[in-house]
Amino acid sequence: MEPVPLQDFVCALDPASLPRVLRVCSGVYFQGSVYEVCGNECCLSTGDLIKVTQVRLQKVVCENPSTGQTMELDPNFKGLFSPLTGPRSYGTLKELYSAVTQSSKQLPIWFMSTRRIDTEALAVPEEQPLMLESLEMYLGTCSARCVLGTETRVEVLHLPLSTEGPFWELETGAPRTLLQALALRDLLLTCPACPWRSLILRPQYEILAIMHMRRTIVSIPSTLEVDVEDVTASSEHIHFIQPLLLSEVLARGGPFPLTTEILEVPDGPPIFLSPWVNSLRKGQRLCIYGPASPPWRVLASSKGRKMPRYFLVSGAYQGKLRRRPREFSTAYDILSALQPGQPLRVVAMQDCEGDEMEIPGFTSLTMGDRLEVVGSGQAHEAQGRGIDILVCRRLSDQAEEEECEEEAEDQEQVVLPLYFSGGFVEEMSDGRRYSLADLTAQFPLPCEVKVVTKDTSHPADPLTFFPGLRLEEKIMEPFLVVSLDSEPGMSFEIPPRWLDLTIVEAEEQPGRPAGSLPVATVEELTDVFYYHLRKLPAFESQPHPGPRSARASVGRRNSAARYQHHQSGRAPAEQRPVLLPKLKMKTLPAVTEGISNTYSKISANKKGLKPTKSHLLGPDNDDHDYEEVVEHFRKTL
Repeated sequence: MEPVPLQDFVCALDPASLPRVLRVCSGVYFQGSVYEVCGNECCLSTGDLIKVTQVRLQKVVCENPSTGQTMELDPNFKGLFSPLTGPRSYGTLKELYSAVTQSSKQLPIWFMSTRRIDTEALAVPEEQPLMLESLEMYLGTCSARCVLGTETRVEVLHLPLSTEGPFWELETGAPRTLLQALALRDLLLTCPACPWRSLILRPQYEILAIMHMRRTIVSIPSTLEVDVEDVTASSEHIHFIQPLLLSEVLARGGPFPLTTEILEVPDGPPIFLSPWVNSLRKGQRLCIYGPASPPWRVLASSKGRKMPRYFLVSGAYQGKLRRRPREFSTAYDILSALQPGQPLRVVAMQDCEGDEMEIPGFTSLTMGDRLEVVGSGQAHEAQGRGIDILVCRRLSDQAEEEECEEEAEDQEQVVLPLYFSGGFVEEMSDGRRYSLADLTAQFPLPCEVKVVTKDTSHPADPLTFFPGLRLEEKIMEPFLVVSLDSEPGMSFEIPPRWLDLTIVEAEEQPGRPAGSLPVATVEELTDVFYYHLRKLPAFESQPHPGPRSARASVGRRNSAARYQHHQSGRAPAEQRPVLLPKLKMKTLPAVTEGISNTYSKISANKKGLKPTKSHLLGPDNDDHDYEEVVEHFRKTL
């Protein structure tokens, strides 16, 4: 096939013959690069191969050949077109009939008048196609028997041969729709719905094609000034490599396993600290085994003296976890942790003074006081302003509580402003060992835990080395289980949403491996990616610290001023009421490590009892050594 312009090739193309393979012979170049405008390919290089899979009609340009004026027609245009067979018109019907008989044509023929024709029965609009069937004598006059077809009915007219035009002969056949008229290339047409007597239709198509190493379908306008050659017959051995994204592999759902080659790794900071994920490079072989099960993960952060580390723990994690008491720095944090139908008890970790004159019910707390959280409420300050509060009940010692459970309604009520910044720890006694699935199903997140048994399928389980973990949120995110060709015995998981590799299918595909490969169920996150996760919509419902920055700073200044002026009896310079508790000078130092077991010892000392090992050591006594903490408290007390 000789090279032809792309527009001519598309206009003559039979859609039933698709797909067709074209080679670009010449065209327009822009510094040898590929440019895209509105998603269309507007630059093709010589020698490029294009596999045309579909052709779409975008619009039709209607042109007046006499003046060069143009107008656009929608592909759904409802007007009918008739082709003109000759370049001249005829003044009367007699001249038209004589020209037809002299050219050896046979009746019937189609014609039209450029002027309106009025008859007794009806009026024929200008440029309305008519079919001349024969000549007849009608009312003593030689007349042309004509048929006018409309959408509703067919009318028979008898027009005298002396009827004046001008008349134009049309091609034999009924008027055509727009799509039918496009097959009559470069012919003069007429349409009653258009403003011109004669016109030419110039269609513009959109070509959808596949090109080598292009991930998406290429869209090419047919008006692109390139010459192409049809090489379909000699292109059977040509294989068009079409890249894929991991997200596309996940969406199509198989078949698995699938051997691929990495073409591109997305730019940006790393998301995992895993050596396997960070070693992904262009050209590596990657085997995809399918979606990971289960499809959920838990975001966790470490607890301890050092900087926290962040992990994404798979739902398939097989380690055992034990609950740890939660720590609260403000009353607002306690209220955020309160769940309907689940009792919550806390122990004060420092001495604090409250002022009942300022807020009714706001009394002092002593280190070791046990409180049962009732709920939220609202109180009024001395100046009459409303303030949000946390309502609690002060619990008696454990021995007395067992005897007086029925008199719980008579216990002292304690009111704490939500901005109250005393230290608290949850009172709990739960020595059970939970799996990750059971723990997330039975208790709301966030939750404080410790890993007491590592995951045997993950020899380097890093979660066992931390004194505590905070399980922050459950994330529903699909992962793909993959392995590198260089490390076939170890698999890991990749989230296509956050690490969407560009890959291409390899020619040879492996069989499904016998048994299941070990999978890394714990991935450590980088700090940058952890904070990116915290911005996702799933975390918008997480509790945040209460609004106490400005009020807390004013309260601290007022507390200091009241203490300084107490001896002299003078009023403080600033008359704003005290809103924060004043810490006593002999408050015991706060202990961050082992704080979950401190409340048991304090309660025993308040009653004059000697602390026992069961008081000092909680359910984690098989994993920690508290001798240093016990000795510290013995000296302090």
